[in-house]
Amino acid sequence: MKINEHTLLEGSRVVLVPYKKHHVPKYHGWMQSAELQELTASEPLTLEQEYEMQHSWWQDENKCTFIVLDKDRWKSAEVTEIDSMIGDVNLFFTNQECPTEAEVEIMIAEPTSRRKGAGREALTVMMAYGVQELGVREFVAKIGYSNHGSLSLFHRLGFEEVSRSDVFQEVTLHLPITDDIRAWLEQEMSHISKHTYENHCR
Repeated sequence: MKINEHTLLEGSRVVLVPYKKHHVPKYHGWMQSAELQELTASEPLTLEQEYEMQHSWWQDENKCTFIVLDKDRWKSAEVTEIDSMIGDVNLFFTNQECPTEAEVEIMIAEPTSRRKGAGREALTVMMAYGVQELGVREFVAKIGYSNHGSLSLFHRLGFEEVSRSDVFQEVTLHLPITDDIRAWLEQEMSHISKHTYENHCR
């Protein structure tokens, strides 16, 4: 999705930036991990395939992706943007019968960045962006049985289980955007600064 290609969202713990070609090698390195392949239900790709995937996602109007950066590292003049990368967050618009429904995914790939609030902030910022900028009215999440950390996070944010698939070993969760949820997301976004990505990338 090209709508966010110039957007940088700066929070208190994380910074979200659009997924660009120069992010691919590190992302590819993450996805060689058997643990991450299992948690994200992904198959390993070659580096060339990963570049092709990044380009196709950029062109696909049904996919919105941000790379998650560690803000403390990103602010350091001695650390590059690539070295600040800790994960990604995505929205997928795949329900043709309900175009305002988005499937949301979060991955904190760097083990040292987990359980520190980065995933929660990245997820809530992406949800607020989806509601405010993309017109999302309900979220769906599909999470593997073994991904206890993500299941706990999504439940804490108000998602409720609607189904289970033993075939795919995953739980489907759902969150409609009520007035209360919208107000909560607006409050969550109150400390977020929006910038032009090209003015801050390095």
